[in-house]
Amino acid sequence: MLKKFVYWTGMSDFLVGLGTWGGAVGVAINEPGVQGKFVPLITLGTFLLMAAALLMWSSHDMKTRAPVFFWQGLVRLSAISAVVYAVPHGLSMTWEYGLLAIDGPIGLVYVIGAMKVTGASFVDLLQCKTGAESSPAAA
Repeated sequence: MLKKFVYWTGMSDFLVGLGTWGGAVGVAINEPGVQGKFVPLITLGTFLLMAAALLMWSSHDMKTRAPVFFWQGLVRLSAISAVVYAVPHGLSMTWEYGLLAIDGPIGLVYVIGAMKVTGASFVDLLQCKTGAESSPAAA
């Protein structure tokens, strides 16, 4: 179940990356031009596409590659923490509260799932240790 969840949420992240590229195209064709947005949006979109590919890749060997989705879970949890702070302080828009309903549960599933799949602690996974590296097959 977790394997499919990681795979399909990774697949859906491709849409987010492509949407970010779409935002960059919108900035590029805007009249008058918007400065300072195109390069960050292209770079962020490409990073999101890489993260999507890594999630899908990690789903094929969950025990060994658990740090990939563990860290993606931390990324999502940091995003919701930022929204909780930013919206009331006028640094973000209220529609971003929707991220709480999407990224919060996904982030928790990734973090808790990585710990369950590997038997590794939170601190071990922070260090990208899964226990698999100490097995004879990993040598």
